[in-house]
Amino acid sequence: MKKQTIKITVIRLARLWLFFSCFVTAAQENTIQMKSDIYSENKTLTDIMRFEDIDYYTTKFTGTALKNKEYYIVAKEIWNGKIKKTDTVFNSSTNSYIGKIEKDSMNLRVIAGKSSNKTLKIKFMFDRFEVQKEYKSIRSDDYSLRDFGSHFPIITGKPFYAFAYILPYEDKQGNKFWCAVESSGKDIESWGKEFGIKHYILFEMQFGE
Repeated sequence: MKKQTIKITVIRLARLWLFFSCFVTAAQENTIQMKSDIYSENKTLTDIMRFEDIDYYTTKFTGTALKNKEYYIVAKEIWNGKIKKTDTVFNSSTNSYIGKIEKDSMNLRVIAGKSSNKTLKIKFMFDRFEVQKEYKSIRSDDYSLRDFGSHFPIITGKPFYAFAYILPYEDKQGNKFWCAVESSGKDIESWGKEFGIKHYILFEMQFGE
């Protein structure tokens, strides 16, 4: 009787292990990783870009789930804690030239800076095409582009915030903090209210439906 009980227990454990193993494998198949490097390996060029308040990222998305997927980028402008405007930067499903992703990786370069006292400019550069946009801003040179999407796993079919173009949190002494904002958590749309940030832009992406 004891041997039979042990045998049944082992079988049940094996079935449970197989179930969770298949579940983890399926989750991994739908997961995409985003990795970014800021500025350039050329120190002189990096110094010039920092002097001119230009942000530059080389980003790579990897994962088998990328293959044959459509994708988009949407900009959400947040003023005084509220989303005031949503703008589609591009959508591959409505552009036959862009098409679906053919490989299990995708490269992206992003460059951003002020184009005037009250205007921000950002350019997304892919392997075969690039898109440039301009947005209204406040009169400040404190805007900083952050690669928010590299902090969390990306799931196909679910939107995520890839980049955030933010102003810093400023304390009563006039000290400015960008990392305090960026590392505050996933509730990225509440940063304006939480930190008293007048304006920032979120760039949302999604791979697949």
